[in-house]
Amino acid sequence: MLNLHQVKEEICDMGRRLYNKGFAAANDGNISYRIDENRVVCTPTQICKGFMKPDDLCVVDMDGNQIAGHRKRTSEIFLHLTIMKERPEVKSVLHCHPPYATAFGIAREAIPQCVLPEVDIYMGDVPIAKYAIPGGQEFADTVLPYIHKSDIIVLANHGTVSLGPTVEKAYWMTELLDAYCRILTISRDLGKVSYFQKNEAEALLKLKSEWGIKDPRADVENCELCANDMFRESWKETGVNHRAFDPPRFKRNEPEPCGCVSNSILANDVELNKNPQQEELVKAIADRVLSILKQK
Repeated sequence: MLNLHQVKEEICDMGRRLYNKGFAAANDGNISYRIDENRVVCTPTQICKGFMKPDDLCVVDMDGNQIAGHRKRTSEIFLHLTIMKERPEVKSVLHCHPPYATAFGIAREAIPQCVLPEVDIYMGDVPIAKYAIPGGQEFADTVLPYIHKSDIIVLANHGTVSLGPTVEKAYWMTELLDAYCRILTISRDLGKVSYFQKNEAEALLKLKSEWGIKDPRADVENCELCANDMFRESWKETGVNHRAFDPPRFKRNEPEPCGCVSNSILANDVELNKNPQQEELVKAIADRVLSILKQK
């Protein structure tokens, strides 16, 4: 039988980890754990996650109504409950603000794939959800397009939300993503990010399948594995694109990279970067130049 006090202790332990890692400054972040069909333990609002005690935690029902606890439950509980309703196997949800991963969400930079084996196996493609004011159901619904394809989601201009069968495994996803985003940033500052070749990416997906880990990329064309294609259709709505990190591209006389970006994908990138005001300005200048040339 589930020990409620033990669950609360585990949540407090994860809160200390978040605080000590710099993932939850001041009263940032929230953690939840589903203890049965209609009860969820969650952190309260306005509390530092590094100094919580088990008695500080709240219990809510699956509609967000508080049924236990002397402190008020987190205002972002609907994000947690929406995920749990959509994926009943999920027991724990963790939201915080890991600096490097959050920076990718602020910059709306697609997180590159096919760089580190551990990341490809345990995490895969990571989406960035559109921005909404935190706290309500509209905010919670921003993750719905992604939660069946990823166990961690970057929330634009906000932070991350991760999920798992335990509080610790939900935390692992957050720590893994932020470490990866930090490595990517350092690698770019050194001048280059090297991607896996096609056969290397395929081997990792095969290994993942043998380990019983599902990856939605297994169903896409090989040359799209590393090009962030799982969530590309959402980019126009979210403003996500490749700006700081170029996606893998085919290089002549070299082995074909896994993410050889097709002309249609490149055209989509161009479309996403179009600026109507710039286009009008360029057209006006071109028309003026042609007019002057005709007069000569």
